[in-house]
Amino acid sequence: MTALRASGLTTPQRVAVVGAGFFSQFHLEGWRQLPGVELVGLCDADPARAQELARRFGIARVFTEVAHMLEATRPDLVDVVTPPASHAEVLGIVLSQKLPVICQKPFGTGYAQAVQLTDRAALAGVPLIVHENFRFMPWFREARRLVDAGHLGALHNVSFRLRPGDGQGPNAYLNRQPYFQTMPRLLVVETAIHLIDTFRYLMGEVQAVYARLRRLNPAIEGEDAGLITFDFSSGAAGLFDGNRLNDHVADNPRRTMGEMWLEGARGVLRLDGNANLWWKPHHGEEVPHLYDSGSALSFGGGACGFLQAHVLQCLAAGREPENTARAYLKNLLIQEAVYASDRSGQRITLEGFEPLNPTAGKGTAPGIGNLVSKQKKETV
Repeated sequence: MTALRASGLTTPQRVAVVGAGFFSQFHLEGWRQLPGVELVGLCDADPARAQELARRFGIARVFTEVAHMLEATRPDLVDVVTPPASHAEVLGIVLSQKLPVICQKPFGTGYAQAVQLTDRAALAGVPLIVHENFRFMPWFREARRLVDAGHLGALHNVSFRLRPGDGQGPNAYLNRQPYFQTMPRLLVVETAIHLIDTFRYLMGEVQAVYARLRRLNPAIEGEDAGLITFDFSSGAAGLFDGNRLNDHVADNPRRTMGEMWLEGARGVLRLDGNANLWWKPHHGEEVPHLYDSGSALSFGGGACGFLQAHVLQCLAAGREPENTARAYLKNLLIQEAVYASDRSGQRITLEGFEPLNPTAGKGTAPGIGNLVSKQKKETV
């Protein structure tokens, strides 16, 4: 047993990764850049795909079975970068070994399974963290720093206009994540969930939501556009305005995925498509706000590595990381409320909202009982 597992006070050094799909490269890039971290194994059902990534990132050992990798490599931490349908099985194996684990989102196949996996980790006494990386993008960390410093004054509004420009035509997503085309839920589960978490990070807890979701591209199964309004417990409001078809003014539309306006009593902080922050004081002119926006070549300015470093630091210090599975369930609860609002045309209040109990909750909309059957059909 390593010192980490024995006391939780030693920074993990040996990391094993499960999954060699499209997004794994960004996880591996992050781990490789952290001093002292050794990537001891990469596991994927497709050995050729795993071998290709292993060569690229200098990983000596490749496996096709999770249990075999854990036994052979004895990692301190496991990073799961696989589709949701695999999470119950993979996390079950990792948790049975009492290993801290980071799990990519979407977390589980739906809300019910996410609750089950969270409870299982708690029962095992094992840290389980959801890899929700948008809040670790440098521009959102800087925005939070400015909020904490009182630079914006009391916050009263946030809006994000999502326009990655990758969802048009019959070939949408096929060159990168082709399963997007057949997901019965797309925009909210895959993308808006990032902003749900980021809005909570910047603005505090969500009290209620109202949503209208649409499918603009007939070549896909799920929704790819939507308007979601948020009421925060503070009295502030938020707007997510997203579609995956149009792009925005940016050298790379996928760097920030869109543009943000964060408004407070003292002025407005604006994020543009090139990861620049702009500050407009009340009754003043807009000026650049200089900060370190991270690498333009890395996903989200290096968000994966920043998240990973945060987890390692917290485990070493015995602190609870951001976005533990238990904390992340609130994001998934809001996600279910968004879909319920769209189905019913009603504003959904989060207090008392129970996605797995269609008769419970203030403001609960008709038709919520269909959630469980729809969740079971989700595939990614």
